[in-house]
Amino acid sequence: MEYETLKIEGRNPVLEAFRSGKTIDRLYVQEGCKDGPVQTILREAKKCDTILQFVSKERLDQLSETKKHQGVIAVAAAYAYASVEDMLQKARDKGEAPFLILADNIEDPHNLGAIIRTANLVGAHGVILPKRRAVGLTGVVAKASAGAINYTPVAKVTNLTQTIQALKKEGIWFVCADMDGTMMYDLDLKGPIGLVIGSEGEGVSKLVKETCDFTASIPMKGDIDSLNASVATGVLAYEILRQRGI
Repeated sequence: MEYETLKIEGRNPVLEAFRSGKTIDRLYVQEGCKDGPVQTILREAKKCDTILQFVSKERLDQLSETKKHQGVIAVAAAYAYASVEDMLQKARDKGEAPFLILADNIEDPHNLGAIIRTANLVGAHGVILPKRRAVGLTGVVAKASAGAINYTPVAKVTNLTQTIQALKKEGIWFVCADMDGTMMYDLDLKGPIGLVIGSEGEGVSKLVKETCDFTASIPMKGDIDSLNASVATGVLAYEILRQRGI
């Protein structure tokens, strides 16, 4: 299993980290912060015997990766990436057809965080990232996920194309977002499925696209021709959810 140290910033993400049972090594709190949300976080920290340090705002600003810490920063012992098998087992345990989201070449941490958040809300069983040319699970990603990073498994794989080919043998179909693809409403997106999203600039890479079973386009009527990667994920993921009858 691969590990990455992680700073969790912002009141809601920190509280969700504690509530999800994540191991927090240390909690930094801004001196003088005594409002309700901070008191709730402090109670959770005491339950978990987390090392607590009250520091100046200037010190928190130095520690912060997001610059939006809201007076609290938690340092997790480590973040463990899941395996793809963990995701398939999660689907089996729930008695559901696998629903995976694959992020190809997503380098913006805000986009990745938002994709993980969407994955959690639509009930996806995990998010799969390539090891190269992709952002990892940084503090900015954790903040943008609004706590979803603590509940949604994320895996890193060496080769996204090979992973798709292996998952096809498990009966999973793959659809990638592409503005030249078939209108999403005209595709059958029910059953075991993997949704592949590419970066805004390059989209899904050529080999990955060729490995997918379908390409799906999103209807657009504006003057520009592309959506933010995380927004496109949301639109397509909710169409999958709709077709599943949920």
